[in-house]
Amino acid sequence: MNQADPKPSLNFIEAIIEEDLRNNKNESRIHTRFPPEPNGYLHIGHAKSICLNFGLAEKYKGMCNLRFDDTNPTKEEEEYVESIIEDISWLGFDWEGRLFYASDYFDQLYEWAEKLISDGKAYVDELTSAEISEQRGTVTKAGEESPFRDRAVEENLELFRAMRDGKFKEGEKVLRAKIDMSSPNMHMRDPVIYRVLHESHQRTGDKWCVYPMYDFAHGQSDYFEGITHSICTLEFEIHRPLYDWFLDNLIDTKYRPRQIEFARLNISYTVMSKRKLLELVEEGLVNGWDDPRLPTISGLRRRGYTPEAIRNFADRVGVAKRDNVIDVALLEHSLREDLNVKAPRVMAVLNPLKVVITNYPEDKEEELPAENNPEDESMGSRMIPFSREIYIEKEDFMEDPPKKFFRLAPGKEVRLKNAYIINCESVVKNPDTGEITELHCTYDPETKSGMPNSAKKVKGTLHWVSAQHAIDAEVRLYDRLFLDEDPAGKKDGSDFKDYLNPDSLKILNNCKLEPDYAAAKAGDHFQFQRIGYFVVDTVDSVEGKPVFNRTVPLRDSWARKNK
Repeated sequence: MNQADPKPSLNFIEAIIEEDLRNNKNESRIHTRFPPEPNGYLHIGHAKSICLNFGLAEKYKGMCNLRFDDTNPTKEEEEYVESIIEDISWLGFDWEGRLFYASDYFDQLYEWAEKLISDGKAYVDELTSAEISEQRGTVTKAGEESPFRDRAVEENLELFRAMRDGKFKEGEKVLRAKIDMSSPNMHMRDPVIYRVLHESHQRTGDKWCVYPMYDFAHGQSDYFEGITHSICTLEFEIHRPLYDWFLDNLIDTKYRPRQIEFARLNISYTVMSKRKLLELVEEGLVNGWDDPRLPTISGLRRRGYTPEAIRNFADRVGVAKRDNVIDVALLEHSLREDLNVKAPRVMAVLNPLKVVITNYPEDKEEELPAENNPEDESMGSRMIPFSREIYIEKEDFMEDPPKKFFRLAPGKEVRLKNAYIINCESVVKNPDTGEITELHCTYDPETKSGMPNSAKKVKGTLHWVSAQHAIDAEVRLYDRLFLDEDPAGKKDGSDFKDYLNPDSLKILNNCKLEPDYAAAKAGDHFQFQRIGYFVVDTVDSVEGKPVFNRTVPLRDSWARKNK
């Protein structure tokens, strides 16, 4: 092997798969699945799992299913199903028609539950959920067997069928697997596998009054679909013995799926719990599931993240066996890296200050060439208008600047990008407030590109727009939603919402842009030069009046800003 081009090392899941292939396990098939519960919107943590499951199938020339584990009709909605399908497609993955639901298998799951009863491995219990919890014991104390544990098979079948037929109230009866009440693994202490729910299911309607628990439905659904590697996040590691117990007691084939756990993705300065995200949405602390401050895939998409950036980020993070927290700066870096080569450059002034170039003819206008992206010559160039009055950023001028301030100040020169060098001659102020309202400058006509003084060196270069030609635009400056790196992990009893960033969204209504960008379309990306990357909002923009969302600043100033 050429040492200059070494074979990439395998992560631990790939190592397991390659060993299974060498041993011809499951006839050397590789079949994965992504199995979301449709009870909320997907977030960046799910994106990692999506990339992993579909990526492994692609690498090993296998297949990957999309399956909705829709076993709890009290929390699941068709809205979530549709959003999940959209998110996975947007990320660039294709399940090739293999779209399934756990509810597809309700009949077979019910039959297998009866099989467990008939084999003496499941029973109907009448204890309340509180009583079951109490009798389950603790990690240091064995549980107590239910007084209903030794019912006769016939009685259990009769009661379970009555549960199915709607003859009991919710909570009145449950079906439990008969395993081991003294097991050190709490999940093996006669877990509930069916409960009574008088709820209409979004796909099966009112056919069922009993619904399987996730732990019972999940592994069996994997089996029905021919899944070979059931890849889950680390919190399911303790569930694996139960996953295997059901397979051991229900199937009699050589083929069987294998559950493998990896560390879930945790990112700083955000929360990844569906429950907490739902809380933010329902309390109106954000503007819906697609709020660009949320880590949901729909929120990231609206913020201006690209599928390529998210997939590259997932590759960089890799696959770990133990939980850790990834700095959100790595996600932002992946986005900058992608947009740097894709986004056209634009000059936009967010906090405008008027500059009058007093020696520029009042009736003169000209167009100056500007490259669209120095990283990609194929994107060509554009012409931008220049006139006597322009706008620059307020922060690019100081009346009494410090020594190393290389922008505009009285008596100082700067270059206007793609244009001329100007010199500040005087300042106009509001007589009542003292606020600077206008600068009067002169320009050197010999400093335009191609002119004799075009190579003249000055230390500062400013972006600008022609006042006569500029369009007005709304710009939304999105920032991190939380001020704390770990808002949900506090042990002092504080609420994660106590750490919300009050400046996570600033709306600017008087921004000035180059005139051509009035025609920008929803989803178009741009780099506002010297400011950051922006995208045209997909919800609130209207034709001719785009709203621009800041996707990410040009560089990470957060750590320095919050020291």
